[in-house]
Amino acid sequence: SSADIGDVNTLITPGFIDAHLHLPQFDMIGAHGLPLLRWLREVVFPAELKWGERDYAAGMTRRVLSQLLSVGTTGICAYATVHHHSARAAIAEAQTMGMRGVIGQVLMDREAPEQLCRPSSKLLDEAAALAADFPAGGRIASAVTPRFAISCSEALLAGAGRLARQQHLLIQSHLAETIDETQWVTRLFDGRSYAQVYSESGLLGSRSILGHGIHLTDRDRRLLAESESIVAHCPTANSFLRSGTMNRAALLGGGVRVAIGSDIGAGYERSMVRVARAMIEAASRLGDAYPPAATAWHAITAGNADLLGWSDAGRIKVGGTADLLVFEPSLRWLDPGFDPLSLLMFAWDDRWLRRTMIRGKFVWP
Repeated sequence: SSADIGDVNTLITPGFIDAHLHLPQFDMIGAHGLPLLRWLREVVFPAELKWGERDYAAGMTRRVLSQLLSVGTTGICAYATVHHHSARAAIAEAQTMGMRGVIGQVLMDREAPEQLCRPSSKLLDEAAALAADFPAGGRIASAVTPRFAISCSEALLAGAGRLARQQHLLIQSHLAETIDETQWVTRLFDGRSYAQVYSESGLLGSRSILGHGIHLTDRDRRLLAESESIVAHCPTANSFLRSGTMNRAALLGGGVRVAIGSDIGAGYERSMVRVARAMIEAASRLGDAYPPAATAWHAITAGNADLLGWSDAGRIKVGGTADLLVFEPSLRWLDPGFDPLSLLMFAWDDRWLRRTMIRGKFVWP
């Protein structure tokens, strides 16, 4: 029972929220040494081809979500693959396990292996079917998920924008992760910038969450700020693929809303506390304007929840949804003589997590 959990040293927090991750990529964490576009071709696409088997995708989703619960993640913004039945199975598994969040069938009709490219009209019909069965506002919902501009024709991007507007769905995609990628987008789209392509396709807005946002022009930043779009900062993935370091302070200073995500499997940390620590370290490398530990804790709980419009997640409140974590730190954290949140952030040990609760019921271990 909950009555006999913990003592004076126990730490209870809201469940953590991961604003950007890829369910099919958990088994390829650590494929190191490749830049983004080579890594996609040689590692990611072969892994995603396995999701052509629905039962494989369902089983992997169960396994992956169990891993996330074991490190305290109870809310997700996740990508599946182009396979409709597998995306549907992944959403159903997440629903059964009680996860909060969205999962999207990846939309991709070019510049990828032939088996992973599907006709745009078919993909849009399938995404609409998922939206009908897992609508916006549900505890787990579908999301419109064009992978990135390179792998989507203009027709597919525009259709994705229309569907998201009509159904009020969250949009997930990638933006300006590497210089090579941004240059390729400009070549493919007649000189337009990355954010401009998305803006003209109706893919920017307050329900749009775009992974990375490292190599942005001033105009791109203005488009993001004016549209109230969200950039999902993925510091561990950015260092792993050597993509660059996102200047979080500059984006926030320009009025851009910034969430935080693991970006598994380029991201190698499943624990959002470790990802939040990497956010502090990335900012430290760029200069003096780095966020304090309290900001990092807020980012992985109420901060991400507020950006995603989830009033029922990321916080502890009377009458709220009890997505809670019970930790027993092995250090004397209550009064260290300095900020205890900083001690917890930098000394973090995932083994401190004892129980994960979703909607008032313990679901892990």
